[in-house]
Amino acid sequence: MSPPERARLWPDYRTVWRWHFYAGLVCIPFVLWLSVTGAIYLFRPQIESWLDRPFENLQFSGPAHAPVHAVHAALAAVPQGVLNAYELPRDEHSAVRVLVGRGDEILRVYVHPQTLEILKIIPDDHRPMEVISHLHGELLQGDRGSMVVEAAASWTIVMLITGLFLWWPRGVNRAAGVFIPRLRGDKRMFWRDLHAVTAFWVSFFALFLLISGLPWTSSWGGLFQSLRSIGAAAPVEQDWPTGSSSERAARRHENAPPPAAASADPHAKHHMTAGMDMASMDGASMERDPFEPLDRLIPAVRALHLAPPVLIAPPSRAANHWTARSEAQNRPLRTTVVLDPDTGRVLSRDDFSRQPLVDRIVGVTTAAHEGQLFAPLNQLLGLFTAVGLFTLSISAIILWWRRRPDGVLGAPAARRQRPAAIGVFVLVALIGIALPLFGATLLALLALEWLVLRRHPAVRRFLGLAASDGVAP
Repeated sequence: MSPPERARLWPDYRTVWRWHFYAGLVCIPFVLWLSVTGAIYLFRPQIESWLDRPFENLQFSGPAHAPVHAVHAALAAVPQGVLNAYELPRDEHSAVRVLVGRGDEILRVYVHPQTLEILKIIPDDHRPMEVISHLHGELLQGDRGSMVVEAAASWTIVMLITGLFLWWPRGVNRAAGVFIPRLRGDKRMFWRDLHAVTAFWVSFFALFLLISGLPWTSSWGGLFQSLRSIGAAAPVEQDWPTGSSSERAARRHENAPPPAAASADPHAKHHMTAGMDMASMDGASMERDPFEPLDRLIPAVRALHLAPPVLIAPPSRAANHWTARSEAQNRPLRTTVVLDPDTGRVLSRDDFSRQPLVDRIVGVTTAAHEGQLFAPLNQLLGLFTAVGLFTLSISAIILWWRRRPDGVLGAPAARRQRPAAIGVFVLVALIGIALPLFGATLLALLALEWLVLRRHPAVRRFLGLAASDGVAP
């Protein structure tokens, strides 16, 4: 070995290639999964509008009932249900959507505004786009699935960073093969260029999507919320859940009556039992109806022109007053107002611009992540990234399969280790601290390699951990 080669500090090109290979081996199935589910979720507004077509433009044979009647009809259809929120209809010919809470569950009840017929009842989590969301973020496995997705996302970040290192032009002054694929060449060159060039064009957007999704995860997001709570006078309330457990806890809080109502009368405020006789509602009973403010609040809320969908919610443990809030996916458009139930007057208004800086940053990045910040261009940009990641994964599989020798995994062979630059340790340590699940899984994999895999010659040969790496066979 020549003196210059002995003096070269680790990591060399082949070492980074090995990291990239193993990161891809772990991540590619998840990248394919997240690309497909994410691409579908980008078009949630359009898909939900198409799915809800049967509940728009309804035919009427007479005047519509007051909204409070639709609320009672919805509660009557859900035993032990409570009013969680009333969704402001798109127009007078739209079905009334009433969100009925029951424990940590929310059911969406579609009511015909003229006949009060129950058109559909579906748990909110069972709506197609909510299922896609849970498939995307937690593999339908709750907090454990969220941790798996977070670990895969962390390793995908490492895969992209090492891939950019491998892509970086070295002594090349042409665009072909670097910024555009070379179409005139053999199949190996085509797939190599397709992989490398696509990676260059999508890596920045992919890194943004991966990082912007971390606040929603049960592990990193929960730790982030805990760090924000240090030194805070009150528990930090966020506009987003950190995993399924926090989402269920928030729903139980929203579906519970306010303390005063719960202690005074179990049927007071919005926590009314279902099954009220609609025929018995005369003028006197309506005056005592806890939902009667809806008739005044709906016109007042419409006049505010909040971004749809808009939910009007009664008092609960989460809020002691009647509130109206925008649930727009473009989160910078969200607003929450507190309303006087007797007059409909706005008592207070909480716009997105008044939220803490961290919440605004997360809100903007989440809206961009979901394709709604500057739709439809944002949606197309997200689709471009998802298709690019899918292409990266498929081309990586093809490249691996074509060059893989028989009987081995096909990882780049390890070489004798060289002295490591201190900067490498610092960089890896910083990534491990910033992404705890990456750090934990990295330590676990290193321990598995050194304590188990290297001690078995057949396994060592299959994985490319050759004897030349300094470890005796």
